[in-house]
Amino acid sequence: MSITLARRATIRSFGGPEAIEIDEVELAPPGPGEVRMRNSAIGLNFIDTYHRSGLYPIELPSGLGVEAAGVVEAVGEGVDGFGVGDRVCTFGPERGAYATARNIAASSLLKTPDDVSDELAAAALLKGCTVEFLVERCARIEAGEHVLVHAAAGGVGLILIQWLKALGAHVIGTVSTEAKADLARAAGADHVILYGDGNDDVARQVREWTGGKGVRVSFDGVGKDSWMASLDSVARRGLIVSYGNASGPVTGVALGQLAAKGSLFVTRPGLYDYYRTPVERAAGCARMFEMLASGAINVTIGQRYRLDDIVIAHRDLEARKTSGATLIVP
Repeated sequence: MSITLARRATIRSFGGPEAIEIDEVELAPPGPGEVRMRNSAIGLNFIDTYHRSGLYPIELPSGLGVEAAGVVEAVGEGVDGFGVGDRVCTFGPERGAYATARNIAASSLLKTPDDVSDELAAAALLKGCTVEFLVERCARIEAGEHVLVHAAAGGVGLILIQWLKALGAHVIGTVSTEAKADLARAAGADHVILYGDGNDDVARQVREWTGGKGVRVSFDGVGKDSWMASLDSVARRGLIVSYGNASGPVTGVALGQLAAKGSLFVTRPGLYDYYRTPVERAAGCARMFEMLASGAINVTIGQRYRLDDIVIAHRDLEARKTSGATLIVP
């Protein structure tokens, strides 16, 4: 039976970007229910940094990365629906996407639509599906509502703006630089606020633009640094969707604050809880690809790194030096 060589990123201990190592491994033929997937494009996402740092504890040693697109090279016993040569993509939950090739459960794969390139699939799948569940199934946004999007020029943020505008929402974004403000405006944001203005000023401007009411929903992927701005910007009985920890996790939440700020709701949703069943997974992905095909959302690939430069890529992501989606090229 043939053996395939592959290069992959591995962590053996939790830590900073320097904890990532590149190994060469031998891949045996795929086992029952598996296929061997050769990656052509890999998505870089903040959840990868949480796995690497131990913020989201995982068993070690471990591969990293959950999002990739490529082609099926071999098929294991009992696999239906996939054949050698099929273009496929995945957004997890299995880790190990930072690799030139790997064996992966066929149940974790989707067929890449003919009109979607591998790079676009790897840039859009996880972020686009994240936006789908956040907007349509978690927050249930309706036309005319005011919404706040933190980190509006990030990979998820830019898609959020476009998706929200397609539904007819009024979008206020927060960003860290003027260059990122331009990206958020180009995506359709009605108003943009710089983080440097401070949490109090963010809330003041939000209230000013909403006639004093505040937004119905704050989509907050930043975490610790933007928590107070979200609390002070949301309207009475509004919702804070805290879906990420780019600046660190939100801790010590005082429930009394939610009452004092207007009987607010808070949720900390996870992607895979909304894509738990095959039916949810198929419907959510179909909706995302529909929005992509219609042009309602466009995914900006802001930068590309080689697999050998994965440590640099993680450093840049955590330092907020990236914009849009980031790809790793095997």
